[in-house]
Amino acid sequence: MNISSTAGLVGSPYGSAAYTASKGAVRLFTKVTAIQHAQDKIRCNSVHPGPIDTPMLQESLAEPTRREDFLQRTPLGRIGTPEDIAYGVLYLASDESSFVTGSELVIDGGRTAQ
Repeated sequence: MNISSTAGLVGSPYGSAAYTASKGAVRLFTKVTAIQHAQDKIRCNSVHPGPIDTPMLQESLAEPTRREDFLQRTPLGRIGTPEDIAYGVLYLASDESSFVTGSELVIDGGRTAQ
């Protein structure tokens, strides 16, 4: 399992080109790995967090108007938590996802659904 970002799926006015490119590369690396190792019964998926309450995001949201913009652009109206991501990872690591490979689990409060 690989951790990417919604930055690897869609562009953002806040992200750097290098960060976005690296997260997009993780996305495609995951898909190729899933295809190449499926016969070995090895699954590979990627998780794409949106805005999650971490030190990296807090630095980004230091400007009050930016925090409000993030909340307005998130349909669920909140910043995600590390636990939100952990539960998605737990699912993909469990037997409940035994038929899931090459997939992208987007955990972003609905931001990329718009």
